[in-house]
Amino acid sequence: MNSIIPFSFLEIYAKKSTLGFQNTYKLFKIFITLILLSLIFVMIGCSIEDQDFIPPIEEPNSIFKILDKKKAVLNYRNHCGGCHGQDFGSFVERSWKYGSTPEAILKSIKVGYTKNGMPAYNASFSDEDLKDLTNYILSEIEGKTKKMLEANNPTLSGLIKSDDLSFRLETITDKIPGIPWAIEQLPNGELLITELGGKLFLIRNNKELVEISGVPLVVTEGQGGLLDVVVHPNFKNNSFVYLSYVIANPNNVSEKTTAVARAKLSGNKLTQVKKIFTALPYLSTDRHFGSRLLFDRKGYLYVSVGDRGHRDKYPQKLENSLGKIHRIQDDGKIPNDNPFYNRQGAISSIFTYGTRNPQGLTLHPVTGDLWEGEHGPQGGDEINILKAGKNYGWPVISYGVNYDGTSFTNITKKDGMEQPVYYWTPSIAPCGMAFASGDFYGKWENDLFVSSLKFEYLHRLKMNGNVVVGHEKLLNKIGRVRDVHRGTDGYMYIAVQGPSRIIRLVPEQ
Repeated sequence: MNSIIPFSFLEIYAKKSTLGFQNTYKLFKIFITLILLSLIFVMIGCSIEDQDFIPPIEEPNSIFKILDKKKAVLNYRNHCGGCHGQDFGSFVERSWKYGSTPEAILKSIKVGYTKNGMPAYNASFSDEDLKDLTNYILSEIEGKTKKMLEANNPTLSGLIKSDDLSFRLETITDKIPGIPWAIEQLPNGELLITELGGKLFLIRNNKELVEISGVPLVVTEGQGGLLDVVVHPNFKNNSFVYLSYVIANPNNVSEKTTAVARAKLSGNKLTQVKKIFTALPYLSTDRHFGSRLLFDRKGYLYVSVGDRGHRDKYPQKLENSLGKIHRIQDDGKIPNDNPFYNRQGAISSIFTYGTRNPQGLTLHPVTGDLWEGEHGPQGGDEINILKAGKNYGWPVISYGVNYDGTSFTNITKKDGMEQPVYYWTPSIAPCGMAFASGDFYGKWENDLFVSSLKFEYLHRLKMNGNVVVGHEKLLNKIGRVRDVHRGTDGYMYIAVQGPSRIIRLVPEQ
């Protein structure tokens, strides 16, 4: 090293110096010290060169810094999980419509996009809350894939013991591309499945999945797409299939609404497709289309239509089709005994009104009554028994509040408006529903089963007549349950999203 001083330097210096022996001794000590320091520097340098370079530890990215995680978790659970999944499933591997940067996501939460069903939270959340919620979402989805989320689903094998029944799960198919929305069983045991993106599938009895051609043009935006499917009560003789789906306004493609088409199922294709119902008016919003279809025991077809996000404008008025349950004949004609058939200015297909976003319709197996389930806002999901001409109150009465926590009504009861059989607070985001029937499922007989999108389970309402006397959560965390259907074979089938599967509940005999 250049810092090492040659010994001869000391001799030369000592000879020329007029200093005494004492000064020479001090200089010698300085010389030795310099040698030792130089050796230490060499040893340190060699040691560093011999090791792998370790970069300095960086502080976590401040963009994911969460000041109050407990509050952020609660805010996500209560305000976001119902639509986006408690496991953040809709955010993973997502194509972000309004941008995926932290700034863009924060803006979406803060100002909302009400046309597409995203409320604004700037009035109810502080700037700190908004940033924490944004960072919580980003931190939870960082590095995750849909396959990783699906790996966390509970196993479908083995015996499952409920309060009153032991059963097993049988996967009918897990090959459906996209989101399965509805199930309908044909008299021969095969299953029709709608997929929200606009495809109709047939599952044969050997579990082969076949796509059906001839489906009418479907608009898939926001909550819209191909929705429900039912077959005619006399399907064996006429092969009629009915679809509810979203269509565009032929005069303005930015506007859309719920429609129903009838077709004949011929092999693997639909023929003689004819639109028999259109919910007017067309609107530009992308939410609250409904829609379920149901035949009653007299052969009338019921169609549920949501309020399209216009809470205060349409559900309580009879001159429009929105926020209503409609009753039509199997060819789309209007029965002349409908409650508003002769009412001046009223839509004659209306059976009931005052409904928010109804995505459940089923018949009681004993009484034959029509039961309806609908999404509330933040709380206030409802189950109702439908009676001709009745007003079910939305939005004048409700057990819910706005998504941002603010109130839109301070009353839950009013003369002339029907009370629900049951309501959920907080919301479970109910979708399809069905009664168990006969003694096929033992003590489950005549109990109501409701699918939960928000909490990803099947909710059993234990019934005594029309009264809910108990509850049970089944198949917890199985995925977003879109539909539950009692088949013609007596089995209960569920459609699950995340991963997409059709599953049969098989009682243990």
